[in-house]
Amino acid sequence: MATMTADQIQSIEERFPQVFQRPFHKRFGPLMLLGGIFLYLLYALWFFNLPQVMRESHWERLPLFLTQWISYDVQPIFRLDEPQITAKYPRFSVLGPNPDPDWVKTNADGSVTILIDGTAKSITFTKTQATIIANGETVAVALGTGKPLISGPVPGWITAHEDEVVADMGFAGEARVAVDRVRIRKRFLGWANFIFDTRSPFFGKSASEVASLIVSGPELKPGTSNLALAGDNIWNNAQWQHGDVWTKLLQTIVMAFLGTMLGGIVAFPLAFFAARNITPSRLVNQVLKRFFDFMRSIDMLIWALFFTRAFGPGPLAGSAAIFFTEVGTLGKTYSEALENIDDKPREGITSTGANGLLVQRYGVLPEVVPVFISQTLYQWESNTRGATIIGAVGAGGIGLKLWEAMRTNSNWANVFYMVLLILLVVFIFDNISNFLRRRLSRTIHDYNRIQAEQG
Repeated sequence: MATMTADQIQSIEERFPQVFQRPFHKRFGPLMLLGGIFLYLLYALWFFNLPQVMRESHWERLPLFLTQWISYDVQPIFRLDEPQITAKYPRFSVLGPNPDPDWVKTNADGSVTILIDGTAKSITFTKTQATIIANGETVAVALGTGKPLISGPVPGWITAHEDEVVADMGFAGEARVAVDRVRIRKRFLGWANFIFDTRSPFFGKSASEVASLIVSGPELKPGTSNLALAGDNIWNNAQWQHGDVWTKLLQTIVMAFLGTMLGGIVAFPLAFFAARNITPSRLVNQVLKRFFDFMRSIDMLIWALFFTRAFGPGPLAGSAAIFFTEVGTLGKTYSEALENIDDKPREGITSTGANGLLVQRYGVLPEVVPVFISQTLYQWESNTRGATIIGAVGAGGIGLKLWEAMRTNSNWANVFYMVLLILLVVFIFDNISNFLRRRLSRTIHDYNRIQAEQG
């Protein structure tokens, strides 16, 4: 293989300077980009003080929140300073007005045994003594000395305070023992009374019993069939409020559809005046484009706050917020689509002597309408999610219901229920939108193929 002389090498370098004498930014551009990203991440780490935030976060609360999404608890209290030890349940207990659970047992000697997780985790107590069993250990607590006293070593799952002993039994629950009372929290997997609440005559009955009553049982409410009564009880479930939740969900869907549709209707004609190649007036173009920028630069959430003050809380404020945002967003995307059309079809229609309206109808619309529809479908899908967020600030829909449930900090199962409904709706609408866009794309492809064959 022949070697090249220095003159030959220099000649090649002179002929191809773009290869051998590349500018500094092209040679080191990728490396500089990576370095800039790294420096920016370091800046963000310092600016948000992430190490301190991570240290001070209450990560121990995360498992509790997650369990509250998929479970419920029952919290009876047993007073030890009364003549007889009896259980007192919260006023609106999930067990109904006359609870008598099988995990609370009164023994022959007057003691009470609570099976928190079967016999593996339990507590048996009298007015003077409590015996806690968990994790293969048995702990005795004396209650007759003015404060609870543990005899023997204290295991790690028990916390002894001055006036109370707390036994943490994991997901199953906990027991809090004091000299005058025993408080139990027993946790169950699932959602309590999701179908029928404690007021319903179907409450506490098995699925087969409910089906038998609906099909052939005597009327539980005179003048109303058991099927209609069951439907009414489910819809008006006081604990889960299915009727109100589904109504609010429908409001969210209507808000997204109405706001997007009206925004598209208004943006459609304005986009033709904003497009430079359609309307020659630069003043009109710039005024409308700045108008679109203004409408979409104000976030939908800000519009929702504004209209909530103007119209009051409700879906009207939410629809108006989506409408104003979509006028700006769709107006901009429509006008940009118009500015990127192929001028040949329009020139061909113009050459036939057609007026301006016919030129737009036959020379422009066939090219841009599929793009308009695709963009509108995407915005509709996105606004279905956005309508949930603006609902939280009073704009109606399920977002407001979700915020009310979260604000109590004690109703996380209902929060999870509504989150699942929102995910389901978004999933359905996403698939509908994708299906319509695929059909639209196939239609455009077939139309272009036919036009090519004919022309």
